[in-house]
Amino acid sequence: MKKQRPVNLDLTTIDFPASAKASILHRISGVAMFFALIFVVWAWAESLSSPEGFDYVKELLTSFLAKFIAWGTLIALSYHLLGGIRHIFMDMGHFEELESGSNSAKLIFVVWVLVAIALAYWIFV
Repeated sequence: MKKQRPVNLDLTTIDFPASAKASILHRISGVAMFFALIFVVWAWAESLSSPEGFDYVKELLTSFLAKFIAWGTLIALSYHLLGGIRHIFMDMGHFEELESGSNSAKLIFVVWVLVAIALAYWIFV
């Protein structure tokens, strides 16, 4: 018996549908938030430890690198939130068809980019 097996397992050459990309990005954003939470908890603990600790964290968070990290954390949070809302709707029976699922994923990408731009303006300007 001849079994049909995939010939090409190079993931960079496979064109994933929008819904697959949205699902993968949702998982990546969750992992990114987990690691960002380490920094956030440290900053909260340090800022509450003493007035000097608060001043240190305040000074640290005014640098460009810290603002960039904060922006990255917020866009990961916003994407994870948007993707989670999409998944909740899918759990309720909406966007389960191929076309509507793809359209909802594309909509989430567009909204996320707009939110990312708004967050960049809020943080950097």
